[in-house]
Amino acid sequence: MDCAAPAFHARRRLRHRTATDGTVNRFLFSLGDRQTRASARPDALGVRSADVTVDESRGLWARVFSPAEAGSPLLVIVYTHGGGFALLSPASTPLDGMCRRFCRELGAVVVSVNYRLAPEHRYPAAYDDGVDVLRYLSTTGLPDSVSVDLSRCFLVGDSAGGNITHHVAKRWISSPPPPPCNLIRLAGIVLLQPYFGGEERTEAELRLEGVAPVVNMRRSDWSWKAFLPEGANRDHPAAHVTDENAELPEGFPPAMVVVGGFDPLQDWQRRYAGML
Repeated sequence: MDCAAPAFHARRRLRHRTATDGTVNRFLFSLGDRQTRASARPDALGVRSADVTVDESRGLWARVFSPAEAGSPLLVIVYTHGGGFALLSPASTPLDGMCRRFCRELGAVVVSVNYRLAPEHRYPAAYDDGVDVLRYLSTTGLPDSVSVDLSRCFLVGDSAGGNITHHVAKRWISSPPPPPCNLIRLAGIVLLQPYFGGEERTEAELRLEGVAPVVNMRRSDWSWKAFLPEGANRDHPAAHVTDENAELPEGFPPAMVVVGGFDPLQDWQRRYAGML
């Protein structure tokens, strides 16, 4: 499975689920968004899952995937899904299946974040939710006494989730939380075709317009308009992370950036890797 595939499929469905006024028909989208329930019973991969509530008042929760049999404390992967900031959840079947594979093949505990979606919840809601999940992991822990090593915590995100992952890491490093939250050490981040942008139309965006199988400028512009603050354009710091005034805090974790050959956003992704 292509790790970024769930986000790309979500973008393709986006045109059928959004309106010109910037809203999302949640009911219509739900008809095509197949869901998988968490299960304490190990599956064929030997992986079990459980949903944990982080903040009931805002519907913030996460799905935790862990090996049924594990010895020493395991590294932690906090995964943030894509979907143009507006679609999908950890229960979406392709995302659930991918996180199960991460858990099995990497021998890690995977925490899949159900952040609040745009346009109902704009910037910085998703970033706030990502940081608060890290705080929850440090202060509350995981269900069923899952043994983890919080000094080996990796943040992973695809597409819009890659954008969120960058900003969560930057916030966590820029403003270190007081004890006990500082038990978490970000050992690294992995961004799969991260969703960055700006007002400029890059060479790749122009070259791949009408050629790329899923993403085009119209859909991409809709996602930014849904997520960014009212009145903001794509040069907002949430999108334009490689602006000439952009800086990374000292201690920003090592990063791996995956760039897709047919992703119109690839120029922005390469600029980000160059900034690193």
